[in-house]
Amino acid sequence: MENKSIYILAIESSCDDTSAAVLCNKKVLSNVTATQKIHEEYGGVVPELASRAHQQNIVPVVHQALNKANIDKKLISAIAFTRGPGLMGSLLVGTSFAKSLALGLNVPLIEVNHMQAHILAHFIEGQNEETPQFPFLAMTISGGHTQVVLVKDYFNMEILGETLDDAVGEAFDKSAKILGLPYPGGPLVDKYAREGNPKAFSFPKPKVEGLNFSFSGLKTSILYFIQKETAKNPKFIEENIADICASIQFTIINILMDKLKKAVKETGIKQIAIGGGVSANSGIREALKKAEKNKGWKTFIPKFEYCTDNAAMIGIVGQLKYEKGNFTNSSVSAKARYTITQAEQPI
Repeated sequence: MENKSIYILAIESSCDDTSAAVLCNKKVLSNVTATQKIHEEYGGVVPELASRAHQQNIVPVVHQALNKANIDKKLISAIAFTRGPGLMGSLLVGTSFAKSLALGLNVPLIEVNHMQAHILAHFIEGQNEETPQFPFLAMTISGGHTQVVLVKDYFNMEILGETLDDAVGEAFDKSAKILGLPYPGGPLVDKYAREGNPKAFSFPKPKVEGLNFSFSGLKTSILYFIQKETAKNPKFIEENIADICASIQFTIINILMDKLKKAVKETGIKQIAIGGGVSANSGIREALKKAEKNKGWKTFIPKFEYCTDNAAMIGIVGQLKYEKGNFTNSSVSAKARYTITQAEQPI
């Protein structure tokens, strides 16, 4: 195995990004993503439009990934694809394409859990000087998920806590929508927050037992706060946008960090890795670096290109599964709800 070059073609289509990547022995040769702009005018992802766009994008994206990697498709050792979780229509496009291509090339097929891939993206070669050592704690933060995961091995993970309602990414995007910011609003909240006072306004933190999360109450309190203030001053948002965003972001980050501190205290594990689209947030990154310095944690933060949905993270899981001979067959189907623990079950 050490002397053979293993080429994994990876496909990701869980939401509104069509992505394909080629990896050789854990090293990324190409990572191409087509982002769907059509959802911006609707203020959120429209599932039917997303699946149609995937159908249009998947062939050129895969073709471009192979060209950038400078390899012929006949060299592909296996095809890895996102089975779930995600939007069913979007997943079906990637799953069907991967199955067909694997059949045509007569190569093994490897199914990948999207959230597991966000965690294992830390093992992509050349990303960091160091990789997390088992066991470590992972926090997956995205538009659809917020979880604290105990990672015992590549394919041995335990969910210690998760959101009981909305995910952290949704809290950012809905807050932005309340403020009249365009979709996707999370990055804009982050942008304005850098210029504002994080303690200008106070928002309540939900009291949730254990390591679970809840963000629905926070969204409601932000909505009522904005309605109250704009009734008194119609230009309130315009005049205070930076401070509002900074205060919202400060509250959300405190919620996340409180749970991480609790997880570290309960497990005694001080290696922390984050993953998912919201891990691109500058405030969260700064909070983790501060905790590393003040609390003696060892933190692992992915490169920006591996934070948002991308096929390279699917490819690294494909590589690890290939080494174990953990393949699936053409009867596999997309799974909109697909937990990390389900992904660990033998095929």
